[in-house]
Amino acid sequence: MSFDRTLDESALFRLCFVCTGNICRSPMAETVFRHQVTSAGYEGAVTVMSAGTGDWHVGEHSDARTIAALSAHGYDGSRHRAKQFDPDWFANLDLVVVFDRTQERILRGWASTEQDRGKVQLLLSFDSRQAAQVDVPDPYYSDAAMFDSVLGMIEQASAALFRQIEPGIRRGVS
Repeated sequence: MSFDRTLDESALFRLCFVCTGNICRSPMAETVFRHQVTSAGYEGAVTVMSAGTGDWHVGEHSDARTIAALSAHGYDGSRHRAKQFDPDWFANLDLVVVFDRTQERILRGWASTEQDRGKVQLLLSFDSRQAAQVDVPDPYYSDAAMFDSVLGMIEQASAALFRQIEPGIRRGVS
């Protein structure tokens, strides 16, 4: 698995989590999903990265509350640096996971083909228990408790996403 946040085109499955500024939700999801992939022994088979639709925080660490929430749940999110999604990445990605309908609209607008538009999916759509909620709320203007709540949503939905793609990864690495 790629930990340097660049796209390993040789991986069997390549995904990018995209939120607004790449300092709250998407770095949480990148960290959680990377942990799931590593725990399952699929490093090298899956590339996980994250980005934002905006460029306001490019080069910055995750929000301190993101790092604290991740740390409290046993994850290390300290090495993250925000980056902006580049529409040229679509060609090398299998899945672009977004957190709300605004990001979904923006990314589908940036996609130049119907195939690329189809790669953009809402995170909660993978989790039948949370799908009706549709959007993962942005905790940026809230408190630490909201960051913990959002992390819980992301952990649950990421586990559901991993369960859906894992059979294909397993077949590819056997």
